[in-house]
Parts: sequence; structure tokens; C-alpha cells
Amino acid sequence: MTSAMVFAAGRGTRMRPLTDDRPKAMVRVAGRPLIDHALDQVATCAPVAVNAHHFADRLIAHLHGRDVAILRETPTLLETGGGLRNALPALGAGPVLTMNADAAWTGPRACDTLTAAWDPARMDGLLLMVPKHRVTGKAGDDFTLGPDGRLSRGACRMTYTGAGIVKTDLLGGITEDVFSLWRIWTPMLAAGTLFGVEHPGRWADVGAPGAIAPAEAMLAAYA
Repeated sequence: MTSAMVFAAGRGTRMRPLTDDRPKAMVRVAGRPLIDHALDQVATCAPVAVNAHHFADRLIAHLHGRDVAILRETPTLLETGGGLRNALPALGAGPVLTMNADAAWTGPRACDTLTAAWDPARMDGLLLMVPKHRVTGKAGDDFTLGPDGRLSRGACRMTYTGAGIVKTDLLGGITEDVFSLWRIWTPMLAAGTLFGVEHPGRWADVGAPGAIAPAEAMLAAYA
């Protein structure tokens, strides 16, 4: 079973004014906070850690009693790479499934698709991708998914969903406290060890107030 890290510590700047009194992960989509949508996607993972920073007490209260480790990042927001490294004592050894808490999903759970495709003999990282015609509310593309499953930059046709698996031993050589996952993805791309797998459902970015209604329409149409 793979452990999971859900990133929920961001300030939610693009989501203002909804984040003027709550963390972005507590913004509701289809009647449920975004953090609950994210935790659904890692439901078969254990252990699970969630980081908190902006209005951390509200997120901590919402998660009270659940089987998740909550890591309050204070005073400094560590970003995705730093947040993952900070959570390693709670997650244990081995690869970790990482998940952003600002999306809505249809189709199979991210954890099921990722763990089925994960091959540690070939991969240092595996990102869950979705074709742009099944994306709601996100402009632009991120990667090209090659015929052998390797990811590259260039004629980008696939969007990264915010979910993936990474080998955490690659974090050890980074001296900074605050850094993004790109610090380990970049050498993986160069070495040909960053792979992708396609999410067969639909996916919506929920990073701004105007993205909520389209995401809810997607969920209603493809429930």
C-alpha cells in the first residue's frame, strides 16, 4: 500500500475572496470541501498526511477524528517539495503518492490508476495526466506523454492533474527548506525516469471562484 501526501497549505490567493476566512481546501464544490474530494482520490493509501498553513485551525478542525496526520507548516510555507520532505517522518520509507487539493474528478480514483501503473524498476516518478479535451477550467497543457510512457516537455498535449507518485529518497540532496516538486521532476525528465499515465475520467481545476460552477457542472454531467 502506498502512503499519500495531500497538499492543502496554500494561501489560495487566486481563490480570493473565498479564502479571506478559510483555507482553499475548505472551499466547497458540489456541497463538499475540496479537501474531501482530494481525500477520496487517495482512499486506499495509508498512511495519509495533510499539510496546513493558511487558516490551519479550520482545516484541522474539519479533519478531526480522521485517520490522517496533519502537519502545520509555520511560520514558513514550504511549497510542495519542502512540504513532502517535512512529512516524511509521518509517511515512512518508500514512494509517496502526492495530491493537490484543488480539483474535482470523475472516473476511477487517482490512487488506483497510479498504483496500477507504478513500476519502481523503471520509474523515479509517475504523474497522472489527462488529455485537454477532458479538462474543465484549466488553460494550457503541461507535458507530452510518449508511446513508452515517458514524459517530456515540448508539444504539450496532456495536462498534469496534480496527482503523482515519487521516490522520496531524491529529496535528500536538496539543501533548501522551501522548494517545489519541480526540483526533483527536472532531473527525472533529463534522465528519462519521469513517466505518465492517463486518467480515464474527467478532471477540473478549481483554483479560482469562477472555476467552481464549471466543476460542479462537470460532476453533475458525468456522475
